[in-house]
Amino acid sequence: MENRIMGYARVSSKEQNLDRQIIALKQYVPEENIVIDKASGKDLQRPGYQALKGALGLRAGDTLYIKSLDRLSRNKADMKKELQWFKDNGIILKVIDIPTTMIEIGDGQEWIRDMINNILTEVLSSIAEEERRTIRQRQKEGIDAAKNRGIKFGRRDKGFPEGWELFYPRYKTGEIRRSYVMEQLGIGADRFDYLKRKYEQTREKA
Repeated sequence: MENRIMGYARVSSKEQNLDRQIIALKQYVPEENIVIDKASGKDLQRPGYQALKGALGLRAGDTLYIKSLDRLSRNKADMKKELQWFKDNGIILKVIDIPTTMIEIGDGQEWIRDMINNILTEVLSSIAEEERRTIRQRQKEGIDAAKNRGIKFGRRDKGFPEGWELFYPRYKTGEIRRSYVMEQLGIGADRFDYLKRKYEQTREKA
């Protein structure tokens, strides 16, 4: 069976545009073979990506092109696991923004690809651990600073996720995007809209 060339593109929300990724991928992949998702990169449960690994059945010898590693996931630990999955299943991953992964490897030189993947995996492992420490520290500092300004986090009595009153005012002033708030709090669009209405109603009554 002939090996296939597939592409994957992702943006975090329906409002964002895929054109830049599609243009880059079309240099290497037939357009009909490009799978897209408009979903957060906080986890791997996205219909297009899961179809690539399941129903569309990437097989040993197939090649998957992506524009950058963070199109797979924003989570470095998940990136590492996916790189290992591609390696274990004999699927060639080419990342357009990482030139070393774009090198054409001849027969008998597969060790070069393995070496590149091993380096990427080790680097991602180190970055993931540092990122986890940084996120925990920044969240703690942000929450502490908010509490010092008199902001009360009302998960128990109002049903808002912890951090809502830190992120929502920044969203409302245009400092950050809706998709960023959703990604940081781990909530979907419907939940965000519900919390927004409830929060505004609560403030009107205050």
